[in-house]
Amino acid sequence: MNKQVSSFLVFIWAISCFQAAYAQSFHQNKIVAHRGAWKNTGAPQNSIASLQNAVKLGCTGSEFDVRMTKDEVLVINHDPHYEGMDIEKTDYADLIKKPLKNGEQLPTFEEYLKEGMKQTKTRLVTEIKPSPAGKERALLLAEKVVQTVSKMKAQKWVVYISFDYDILKKVRELDKNAKLQYLNGNSSAEQLQTDNIGGLDYHFSVLQKDEQWIANAKKLDLVTNAWTVNDTLIMDYFFVRNIDFITTDEPEKALIRDARFAKEKRKLVWSDEFNYVGLPDSNKWGYEVGGKGWGNNELEYYTNADTSNALVKNGVLSITARKNKFENRDYTSARLLTKGKAEWTYGRIEVRAKLPKGRGTWPAIWMLGSNIGTAGWPKSGEIDIMEHVGYDPDTLVGTIHTQSYNHVKGTQKSKKIFIKNPYTEFHVYAVDWTPEKMDFLLDGNVYLSIPNEHKTVNEWPFDKPEYLLLNLAVGGNWGGAKGIDESVFPAAMQVDYVRVFQ
Repeated sequence: MNKQVSSFLVFIWAISCFQAAYAQSFHQNKIVAHRGAWKNTGAPQNSIASLQNAVKLGCTGSEFDVRMTKDEVLVINHDPHYEGMDIEKTDYADLIKKPLKNGEQLPTFEEYLKEGMKQTKTRLVTEIKPSPAGKERALLLAEKVVQTVSKMKAQKWVVYISFDYDILKKVRELDKNAKLQYLNGNSSAEQLQTDNIGGLDYHFSVLQKDEQWIANAKKLDLVTNAWTVNDTLIMDYFFVRNIDFITTDEPEKALIRDARFAKEKRKLVWSDEFNYVGLPDSNKWGYEVGGKGWGNNELEYYTNADTSNALVKNGVLSITARKNKFENRDYTSARLLTKGKAEWTYGRIEVRAKLPKGRGTWPAIWMLGSNIGTAGWPKSGEIDIMEHVGYDPDTLVGTIHTQSYNHVKGTQKSKKIFIKNPYTEFHVYAVDWTPEKMDFLLDGNVYLSIPNEHKTVNEWPFDKPEYLLLNLAVGGNWGGAKGIDESVFPAAMQVDYVRVFQ
């Protein structure tokens, strides 16, 4: 092989390697580090170091903010002022006289892109900030940002975001293939699609106000992102709804949770997050009504759609038992159920709740077979996800009742465990129900596992639909076994959410 051919082959190999690297896909997780990974690393926000940390963590994106100096240098800084200097009224040479706390100079946009392009797994989520000087300067900034990205051939890495709709429309005008997400939360999915914006990146509270936001956006093929999600419970809210991305100051926590949800590969099939005010959603919940003792000699009358006993407010459902004479009873409460509205065979049912305290209270989160009207109890099967009686503080009981295994015979399959702070803190009570077994969980930890013995329906009736019930009883054979402390009323079980996965 002559020297010329050899050199040509080396050149082709180098080009192929470059193309292969360039064609690499980005990380498949959903986590965008907000201003880089800074909170738990000590790096300054929006610094090169915070970008490097986000890359090391394996985030799918690292977000940063672009502004323009008086002499039209593009720099990375969130606020319009830096070390007391107005960025738009200060030359770059003066800004860099004061370094970041880690010794870095205030980075330019080009420097940031150059660093980000050293790898091919983390997107560079570029927020173009609106200008305090007005629209004309904001659009000039947008133009310069796009020109810089084009000059450095960084299009593959860059996602553009902005609170200024006109900035995004300007970017689209300059680059028909640009990836865009709008931040302000005031445009419908339909409007974004019409204007070819391509994605929304709204504050998490906007997306939580309407549970259909994400689903509607996905139907229109819009990318969905929520900022800035730092609370793990809110992270979970979006993970179970299969949002495309979340932007967070806590990428370390978010990556762990994202991996867990990705591994489980379950879909949210039903939920109530109680992000509304008033009575429970009538499309999801009905009521069992009356004061007949409910087979347990209970003392309450369950009311029908009465906000004094069942009320959603501040993101929480409160089921409240009150000392209040009603018909033939001295107490009122509520018993909610999904019968005829939502019923499931198998799945993971999770309820995050805070329990009432006091002797005589008997809160329950449980399920009954939908065929109870024909099969009767206990042949229809009962799953007690959580029961607690007030005279036995700080405890949880999980149980199944069947024809062969039930409390009447004293053969129920059950376990009681300790709960830390059930009256002051929310806990997640869950059952993971499959054809082979029933796992009972507290805060994600299995404390009771009941296998399907594969005998008869008398032992395992749990291959048919069941519906969910939430109620707070007063007294009764079990709840009132040691009397009732009337001073604890009104008492409430508070429910933060109900989620069903399959």
